[in-house]
Amino acid sequence: MSGHSKWSTIKHKKALTDIKRSKIFSKIASLVTIAARKGGNPADNPTLRTMIEKAREANMPKENIERAIKRGTGELGGDRLEEVAYGAFGPGGSAILIAAITDNKNRTLAEIKKILADHNAKFAELNSIQWMFRREGADWIPNNPIKIDEADKKELENLYDALDEQQDVSEIYDNTGN
Repeated sequence: MSGHSKWSTIKHKKALTDIKRSKIFSKIASLVTIAARKGGNPADNPTLRTMIEKAREANMPKENIERAIKRGTGELGGDRLEEVAYGAFGPGGSAILIAAITDNKNRTLAEIKKILADHNAKFAELNSIQWMFRREGADWIPNNPIKIDEADKKELENLYDALDEQQDVSEIYDNTGN
């Protein structure tokens, strides 16, 4: 028996799904805001059009999408979002490229460094990692993928989960070829 109140069970489940949706919506809204800097018209801005499609796939409300576009074009006030990238060396010698969208670079850097330290990864300068990847469209592809053993792969997945929980992190790339 899950408790004496069915409503209580429903309320707790709904709260968990709302938290997950909120994280997804805020990450997508940041991506839409950054894409809207190059122009608020999706017909003229293919990146914005792609981000709007991604938002619709996640069932993001239309008002939220429009608000993110207005924030990106400067029609709405608020904090200025910036794209930043960080590098790290993870388990098994894997190189990790972390892309983030933030309104406070110092806070984001401190949070990412703490997550890396907690998961036995080392922060590295972006230039020491970036040469291991090439840019293809919006993604980073490893130049020479490496293979890591199962234990390191499990540690890397735990690190990814922790980084993904961080609100500002938008994408994570590695050179493991998995």
